[in-house]
Amino acid sequence: MSNTEWDSKLVIGNRAQVRRPVAIASTSNSALNGFLNRPAVKALLCPSTKKPQEEATKPTKRIAKLDRENEVAPPPRINPAVGRAMQAARLAMQLSQKDLANRINEKQSVLQDIESGKANANPQVLGKIERQLGVKLRGNDIGKKLEGPKRSAA
Repeated sequence: MSNTEWDSKLVIGNRAQVRRPVAIASTSNSALNGFLNRPAVKALLCPSTKKPQEEATKPTKRIAKLDRENEVAPPPRINPAVGRAMQAARLAMQLSQKDLANRINEKQSVLQDIESGKANANPQVLGKIERQLGVKLRGNDIGKKLEGPKRSAA
């Protein structure tokens, strides 16, 4: 038992642990400046000093730029003439927006957006309004009275 070294370490695995150098306290400025000028220390202490060109070449920046270039155009807004024709026909029938909305099963805010020209063109809603007001709101003759269904010549 006297031949056993009590202070020896048993290393398990194929890689032995490497000792890292321990910082030695120094009072001289040159030693401190030498330590602070090491690239590894600068990377830890200083914020990123990347050039703007390096930032622009990141893949996420390039992908975002491609996304902005390939965006789909928003749907077209309703022509303001449609809103004016709709409002004139509604007032001629002495209907409020709320009454017309109840007749066509839509919200009053939808009619308000159409009359102000803020809504996107929805042919189904415009068709309902056309039938209730009897005024054409789609196509070339906006504001013209609707004619009855075309009869076949049989």
